[in-house]
Amino acid sequence: MHEMTPPPGAKAPVFYEQEDHAHGDGGTLFGFWLYLMGDCLIFAVLFATYGVLGRNYAAGPSGADLFDLRLVALNTSLLLLSSITYGFAMLEMGQQNVRKTLIWLAVTGLLGATFVSLELYEFAHMFREGATPQRSAFLSSFFALVGTHGLHVTVGIVWLVTLMVQVRRFGLIEDNQRRLMCLSMFWHFLDVVWIGVFTFVYLMGSMR
Repeated sequence: MHEMTPPPGAKAPVFYEQEDHAHGDGGTLFGFWLYLMGDCLIFAVLFATYGVLGRNYAAGPSGADLFDLRLVALNTSLLLLSSITYGFAMLEMGQQNVRKTLIWLAVTGLLGATFVSLELYEFAHMFREGATPQRSAFLSSFFALVGTHGLHVTVGIVWLVTLMVQVRRFGLIEDNQRRLMCLSMFWHFLDVVWIGVFTFVYLMGSMR
């Protein structure tokens, strides 16, 4: 049998390109899910470490002595609100509205930056009180857990700003939409982790 060849100048069937592109999108999202599962393990280890060491004060200050629940509640509200504003950005992305998508992303980034700033303020206050990581096992595990989360939020903000530049330059092309979807999963994941931090570390730690 002779292999049939397309006429000169004919284009390859479009469905092959679409199929390859679909595999690329699915592979990216699947790979990012694997990354999030790995991050889950990291935070699970940090939560377990805090659960074991969180009551070892070494005659130093406890959570009840250090935590300002009003400040932490405000910070929690900011992070949860940023998750809502990111959801608005995703809705506008679905409508192919570049301007409103960028506005909601900017609001999300501002809320995230305020969250990190208040967390750094809390850390600075603890350091002034002599509550440093080497002071006790409680403080070591506290700074490891909360600091790792804060670092993730900081990386998320940098990622968000980078995507805003990409969207402004190239618009809501499929690649940018896929990247925004991955960041959305990452951002909501950090919100879920923070609810655990707020409950397990701050609320329970404030009880004498």
